[in-house]
Amino acid sequence: MNPISNQIGGVFIPVSNVEHARDWYCDILGLSTDGEIYFGHIFVLPMNGPDIVLDSKIFSPDHVYKVPAFQFRTDDIHQAYEFLRAKNVHVTTEVENDHWFTFKDPDGNLLMVCK
Repeated sequence: MNPISNQIGGVFIPVSNVEHARDWYCDILGLSTDGEIYFGHIFVLPMNGPDIVLDSKIFSPDHVYKVPAFQFRTDDIHQAYEFLRAKNVHVTTEVENDHWFTFKDPDGNLLMVCK
């Protein structure tokens, strides 16, 4: 059994102001603005399907997108990390906050696995 699910967990959208973006997205999607802003820069919009993750920390004025566009889900972040390393995948971070890590595909696209 593979430790990485074939399911997208969330799609990241870089935003310049997480509170403003939260209010705007919640308004157009009919969602409540209740919920926590994590680490001062992340708000997760609970979607039917992959969540949208608004993140002001990843915003870049020149709009160069060098962050994961989505995350793969896993139930065991450490097993997933070791699974990819064993396959000689270019893992770009350690497991961070016991919750996530990033890696690159063969073309250099940055991807994420998150628990």
